[in-house]
Amino acid sequence: MGEGLSDKEFHDGGPLAFGSLEVFEREDAPLSEEERMRAIVEPLLFWFKENARILPWREEPTPYHVWISEIMLQQTRVEAVKGYYKRFLEALPDIRALAEVQEERLLKLWEGLGYYNRARNLKRAAEETVSHYGGELPASYGELLSLPGIGSYTAGAIASIAYGIPEPAVDGNVLRVVSRLLAARGDIMKQSVKRQMEELIRGTMPKRAPGIYNQALMEIGALVCVPNGEPHCCECPLKGLCLARRRKLTEEIPVKTPKKARIIEERTIFVVTRGEQVLLHKRPEKGLLAGLYELPGAAGYFDASAALDWLGVAEEDVELLETLPAAKHIFSHVEWRMRGYHILLKKGTKTGAGFFADKEDVRERYALPGAFRTYARFLLKS
Repeated sequence: MGEGLSDKEFHDGGPLAFGSLEVFEREDAPLSEEERMRAIVEPLLFWFKENARILPWREEPTPYHVWISEIMLQQTRVEAVKGYYKRFLEALPDIRALAEVQEERLLKLWEGLGYYNRARNLKRAAEETVSHYGGELPASYGELLSLPGIGSYTAGAIASIAYGIPEPAVDGNVLRVVSRLLAARGDIMKQSVKRQMEELIRGTMPKRAPGIYNQALMEIGALVCVPNGEPHCCECPLKGLCLARRRKLTEEIPVKTPKKARIIEERTIFVVTRGEQVLLHKRPEKGLLAGLYELPGAAGYFDASAALDWLGVAEEDVELLETLPAAKHIFSHVEWRMRGYHILLKKGTKTGAGFFADKEDVRERYALPGAFRTYARFLLKS
């Protein structure tokens, strides 16, 4: 089995124009895991050439562009990332700009993407890159791994896609595809299983086209060997080699430890306005939503009287108090079930529950986490 298209040949159009290419094995001579992995290279690369989605970060896969897109895509849908990616690069076009940006501005650019430590780690890594590498991400898998917020997957993506270094980039899509291909029953939530798969891919990936190969594995997992629902096996160029399909195990594989049940927390959110100002609160530097600004809230459901007591304001200081729609927000291990109040205070009324900021600053400066999206929409319209 050959090396397939090189990265350059792929982008230039390639020497061949196959509509599809499949590899089949003989029943009496099954392939080893390494042989099976090498056998998928040609059909996978040609499939990707015909079916790859047009995505903004693929148009100019510089190290910086690959890095930013891969960090944004963690825990976030592709369609949601497109707008953030464009806006982020317009504001911070290179690593030096990222290293120098104020954290408040950075978090505002990240607002709504969630997992805000991703953004903070981007800035820390950019600062180290400026200090130690002259403002350019190192063309070394090991050195990439040493930067804050860059794990084996992101390091492999940058190394392979931007620098052509043959290193694997194993995410959930790749774990699922390869597990099904090999009918492997290892728990993909275990780091030991992921490391074994990285080693297998590292030893069998095409050295001439590592970036395209990694993207193709991810893409077939996103579009064909999908995470939810039945895989689209009839559309898969690897179906002749897939052991899970052959043995009717696609519902059982991949094996994945069930997530722990989420903790349900009931909360009351206070949208407190005073003229053109809104009450904000800064969360503690550690814990959930660490160091971020929020609409003040408290554990439990409050009635109107208890809400005013919690804010420390008297009824005569209130011009308007209205109930807002219920809302829900799911974090990785916690689910907030929220009720809200809009409380319009009279001019000059004070409360110790936070600080007042101009609504315009909330729109342009302070990042409010997505957990407050329902209430922030109301706030900025009011």
